[in-house]
Amino acid sequence: MKNDRFLRACRREPVDCTPIWLMRQAGRYMPEYRAIRKQYGFLDMVKTPEVAAEITMQPVQAFEIDAAIIFADILPPLEGMGIHLTFEKGEGPVIHNPIRTLDDIEALRQPNPRESVAFTLRAIGLVKQELDQRIPLIGFSGAPFTLASYAIEGGSSRDFRHTKKLMYNHPTNWALLMDKLTTLVSDYLLAQAEAGADALQIFDSWAGVLAPGDYQTYVLPYVQRCVERVRASGVPIIYFGVGMSGMLPLLPQVGSDVIGIDWHVLLDQAWEHLGPERAVQGNLDPVVLFAPWEEIQSRADDILQRANNRPGHIFNLGHGILTETPVEHVQRLVEYVHSASARNESA
Repeated sequence: MKNDRFLRACRREPVDCTPIWLMRQAGRYMPEYRAIRKQYGFLDMVKTPEVAAEITMQPVQAFEIDAAIIFADILPPLEGMGIHLTFEKGEGPVIHNPIRTLDDIEALRQPNPRESVAFTLRAIGLVKQELDQRIPLIGFSGAPFTLASYAIEGGSSRDFRHTKKLMYNHPTNWALLMDKLTTLVSDYLLAQAEAGADALQIFDSWAGVLAPGDYQTYVLPYVQRCVERVRASGVPIIYFGVGMSGMLPLLPQVGSDVIGIDWHVLLDQAWEHLGPERAVQGNLDPVVLFAPWEEIQSRADDILQRANNRPGHIFNLGHGILTETPVEHVQRLVEYVHSASARNESA
């Protein structure tokens, strides 16, 4: 591979400079994306492999990023289980048959991802051909808990009361649901690696709503099982959640090669909790990209200084790029991270 510094950092190997990619780097802040969005609904873009591949490549063509991430969404795999999903303007994802009872859980199918999400696997193959070993491609899935939250709540939520009520009041039902979702996630990730993904990220977007003890009891065992099974793919595994500073001492137990952290914790302090045997990804606040360049540079410098050139740092945001983020700030950040972190070690 022409540029493998991202993969080397995942393995905590020396690199010539800190690798950088950005969550949601293919998205609405780019005019190229908005042009396509005028022609397609969101799910149509995800489910049309040629379109998903084109969108995946847009930031690769615009910036010197060190990894691409497939354009997809965490929720379509749920459709194969029998869940009816739409994306509504102004509302985001809506699940029309939320999971609330034991009968609902028992009725969930266990799909073959090579059939139910064949469109994303096909998009991965198309992107791999176009990348032609230029940089690695990241595949991803939602984590079992985050998928459960959407399925139970019927979409996004402020307090996740239905999810927590099921978790607290019906632990046996919760275990059955999480078992099914763990199989779904691990099957999907393995299929992505088989299709050509060079690394895999597990998004636990909503796990931060839990108390650490609840995370340890009701979520961690299933993430561990998922990671253990996906490790058979042989590709690096990244685990990321928002608002999980309180779980830092627990996160090494996940077993992933890389832990992504958000901006609520200082990078060096997080790394102390995670231990030197884990690579760390993060952790610029996405809103900082709206600030003047001098502020962006200062914040990037702080993160790089806290990483201190230790093997295993991947520069990223603490969450996805926001709509209306200035494209020129993204480009300048990518260039600056590379130049400011350049060192004499061979990549």
